[in-house]
Formats: sequence, C-alpha cells, structure tokens
Amino acid sequence: MPIDAPPAPPGVAEWLRPAQNGGLRRVLAPNPSPMTGRGTNSYIIGTGSVALIDPGPDDDRHLAALIAALEPGERISHIFVTHAHRDHSALAPRLSAATGAPVLAFGDATAGRSPLMEDLARREPPTGGEGADRNFRPDSLLSDGDLISQGDWSLTVLHTPGHFGNHLCFSWQGEVFSGDHVMGWSTSIVAPPDGDMGAYMRSLDRLAAACPTRLWPGHGDPVLSPLDRIAELTLHRQARARAITDALRAGPATPLDLARLIYTDTPTTLLGAAALNTFAHLIELSEKNEISAEGDLRFSARFHLT
Repeated sequence: MPIDAPPAPPGVAEWLRPAQNGGLRRVLAPNPSPMTGRGTNSYIIGTGSVALIDPGPDDDRHLAALIAALEPGERISHIFVTHAHRDHSALAPRLSAATGAPVLAFGDATAGRSPLMEDLARREPPTGGEGADRNFRPDSLLSDGDLISQGDWSLTVLHTPGHFGNHLCFSWQGEVFSGDHVMGWSTSIVAPPDGDMGAYMRSLDRLAAACPTRLWPGHGDPVLSPLDRIAELTLHRQARARAITDALRAGPATPLDLARLIYTDTPTTLLGAAALNTFAHLIELSEKNEISAEGDLRFSARFHLT
C-alpha cells in the first residue's frame, strides 16, 4: 500500500512497508474524536518477533484486531508506549496478558515532570484534555538513547517531554514514531502539570536535530517533511506566546480570558483545551520572568506583564 494512501478502516491491518524493507503495519483504533482525529494509530514493526507501538484504547475490538494483524507464527515480543494517555496506553495490560509481551515506557503518568510541574500538581489536580492513564505501570523503564532490538527490528528511544512528561519517540531506519509530539493534522495540546511548554519547545528542537526523514504520528497521516512541520509548529507556538504578551498589555487576565481573546477560530467545545495551552505558555513566560501570576501559580490565577 502507498504510504500516502487513505488509511484503512479501523481494525484492518495495512502494510506501510513490506517485510523485505523492515516490515511496518498500522492498525487504526475505533476511537475517533476531536482530540484523536480518525483514531489512534497502533504500529507493528518487523516480522516474526514484532514490536508494537501504542496499543491504544482499552477496546475489545482493537485488541482482537491487533492479534489478528499478526501473520501465522508471529508473536508480539515488546509493547512500547509513547505516553500515558488512555488513547495510547490503556490497552497495554490486556495486550500484555494476551501475548506475554512486556510493556516498555519512560515511566508512569507522573514520570518526567519538572520540579515546577510537580509543585503545581500538588496544589492543583491535572486537567489534561485527553485523559491521563493514572493506572499505567510499565514492566520495564526506558531511558533516552536506549537501543532495543529483536529479530529484524531496532528502535532507539528519544525522550521528548512536553505534551506529556513521560512522552517518548522511537527512531527506526531514519524515521521516527512521534506519538503526539508532532502530528500533521493538528497541533498538540500541552496541559500543565502533565504538559510543559518549555519542555515541548526543547523537544521540538531535539527532534529536529535528529533529522528524521519521515514521522509516523499517533494520530493522522505520516508527516513527509518533518523538518518543515517542526519549524511550522515552533513558529506557531512562538506566535501564540507573542499574542499572549500583547493581550496582557491591556491588563491582567486569566488563561481562559486570554484563550477567548486569542483562539478566535477555535470551536467552543475545544476552548477548554485552548485555555490549557494558554496556561502552558503563561508558565513558560513566567519562567522567563516576562510575566507574573497574582498569587500562586495556578489555572485560575490572573497574570500580568512583569
């Protein structure tokens, strides 16, 4: 199947790379939504003893589809999770039980947070849009730079916090499975304390430095010009930060106030997510001493220019 062809329907395994070129299959989960697009992409890499990236939501149909995607005699030897959002990780325990494969990730849903975000989490419960998987517990922990190999596949681990503290990307044959860090169809929500805009921007730079030739995101189509897309996302976030500081020239405002002013083309149903992104920008700007919160740093606080 050509890599730029429309995706197969949910539950149907499609070969994106033939076996002789390393073998790559995608199975779309049946969980479409404004936050997930057509649904979550689960990827199967290699042949024989295969790796699976992002088992997806806890759904009986998707579990059956992933097992049915295997060729006779194949088995899943490793289950990799990009991050602990339920649309990526929730099926991991059941898939592991069904296949005997261990679950590998950076850590649980709190792993990778900065001290500032840890402090924020103690004062204010996380309010992320997609739903963090607070029960997620990997069998083995991965670190930045780890190389995991089995049979005819190898994956190199890239720790890319920002969208989520424990977010990982995986490099394969010069290409990268980018989870929710970089997607072509949408920008990524960054919702503190699980999300961290400063870390997200640094992780964009990190991914660009890896010079991937193609990205396979957790949702949507492959990104065929990764460096252009990363540059576009960087400029987009920088423009949002400038819009926030410009808006604050009129006086103090809360993240929700600012989101209503700035995200004028965003549907009302997504305004909450936009306000969380705005909060993430405000935290980054406060770390740079460009703005300050009135009282404790929290979502309900009013912010003003320093």
